Amino acid sequence: MCGIVGYVGPRDCVPILLEGLARLEYRGYDSAGVAVVGRGKLRVRKVKGRVGQLAQDVPARLSGPVGIGHTRWATHGVPSEENAHPHVDGSGRVAVVHNGVIENAEELRAKLTANGVVLVSETDTEVLAHLIAAVDVDDIEEAVRRVLPDIVGTYGIAVVDTRQPDRIVAARNGSPVILGVGDKELFVASDVMALVRHTSQVVHLEDGEVAVLTADGFSTRTLDATVTTRPPTTVDVEDDDYQAEGYGHFMRKEIHDQPTAVERTLRGRLDERFGTAHLGGLNLTPRESREFKRVKILGCGSAHYAGQIGAQLIEELARVPADSEPASEFRYRNPLIDPDTLYVAVSQSGETYDTLATVQEIQRKGGRVLGVVNAVGSSIARQCDGGIYLHAGPEISVTSTKAFTVTTVDFALLALHLARVRDLSPADGQRLVRGLRALPAQIGEILKLEDQIAGLAAEYGTCPNVMFIGRVRGWPVAREGALKLKEVSYVHAEAYPASELKHGPLALISPETPTVAIVPDDELYDKNLTTLGEIKARGGRILALAHRELPAALADHTIVVPRAEPELDPILLGIPLQMLAYHAAVLLGHDVDHPRNLAKSVTVE
Repeated sequence: MCGIVGYVGPRDCVPILLEGLARLEYRGYDSAGVAVVGRGKLRVRKVKGRVGQLAQDVPARLSGPVGIGHTRWATHGVPSEENAHPHVDGSGRVAVVHNGVIENAEELRAKLTANGVVLVSETDTEVLAHLIAAVDVDDIEEAVRRVLPDIVGTYGIAVVDTRQPDRIVAARNGSPVILGVGDKELFVASDVMALVRHTSQVVHLEDGEVAVLTADGFSTRTLDATVTTRPPTTVDVEDDDYQAEGYGHFMRKEIHDQPTAVERTLRGRLDERFGTAHLGGLNLTPRESREFKRVKILGCGSAHYAGQIGAQLIEELARVPADSEPASEFRYRNPLIDPDTLYVAVSQSGETYDTLATVQEIQRKGGRVLGVVNAVGSSIARQCDGGIYLHAGPEISVTSTKAFTVTTVDFALLALHLARVRDLSPADGQRLVRGLRALPAQIGEILKLEDQIAGLAAEYGTCPNVMFIGRVRGWPVAREGALKLKEVSYVHAEAYPASELKHGPLALISPETPTVAIVPDDELYDKNLTTLGEIKARGGRILALAHRELPAALADHTIVVPRAEPELDPILLGIPLQMLAYHAAVLLGHDVDHPRNLAKSVTVE
């Protein structure tokens, strides 16, 4: 994987491919390439490195009306020019770009080698080019449809063939493929971001579909050649949504976007009169909402930690047992699917493969799944039985900030909705509605602390190791804070429940290993202070996030965060940790928006 772009139409495809690939850089990648069909020839340019390097390497004479491009995040083989996409067959006639993983690639490679095919890369993708070229038919769509049933695994592909130089063939199974419909021109991409400058009319392919794109239009069929109908839909995004607007980094812009993003996700969803939340997309009647006896939240990375906050909110407010589990683990342990459990799948992109596969497994076993996603029309959004859109707006930086925060706000809305159809009083519901309405302004107050936090990043965020601790509501905040610091600054950070510190991790405490402590002014405040005392007694330095300045004997520095309603405190407490991680990464000179080894949308296992 990671990013696919393709064009067919009257214009020169090369500038369009390069611009589209640049817009997909946020997904994370290690190499890039393009294949162009023009004047009966297939010409390929690939580099190990950035799209900017590819643009410099492309000769001015390289042009054509049809082409495909790709940014690769290594799964098979090291980052190299040979392993970069597009991959071509031995005759140089067919080129393929591919997202996903071909699980039977080694078997296919062995068969090709036995038949005399010379493979020049270590990738799984290269086999597709050779297999498609070997099919003895003149129609490239037919060749693709004959090959794909032999492929085990996931794929989103785009294919060109010099024998039919007026078209691109695309197909999907488990990895997103989106068609963009323009005026006498067609586009294909793995992400709508690559398309919005050119068209707002898109078509999402379903698993098992193959599309043929020409300048005059497109057609779609299943692998067995059954014609399908895919009318275009309009995407509600603008080209300006993908600009950094003078912030220097998208991560910083997205941190500062959070008051607006939270306000947007709350708009039209709060009912102060009845103290509840309106979430029509759940597709649940009040009776159905009451009948669930448990809630299981499933996500990966930051989505999992947001789910932990959501589980606490649901259990605390609705008094329904709830927990959060990594989707990547859940799907492999043959879980018992309970019809009385409401399953909630969380994914910013809506394309996270482990989470999508988990949704499909739950549904196969008769479970009901809601989605909490940011991307309208994404695979998980379309697969789920209902759900909540984040409305966070595009998030470009690989490291999630505003999408994480808005996800926790959406979980607060879901918890409020479930609580009010159960036993939460109208007065408590109204209290929480007021608390939710106050969040955008409170986030704005936290953002004013940026200069203070930037100074603290120089002292704490650049240490070799950092410990994060929190109790109950503070525990998932600590986990997300540690993840943020690891992702962008490459500082080793670990999170533990504060109550567990004395059961082993206390051995790591030293002046060289500072602790970031989440200390809300709640019923566990005194216990948290005791833990801070244990750390200080062993020479540890402490940066505290609290609702009031802590004594110097217990914390070397305190970031004072506005007090929300107690149940909503975790939403605010995580935001200073985003800024801490960001400024630490800047001080260390890292590529903030493109952390090494990471991709924004993980569409492979």
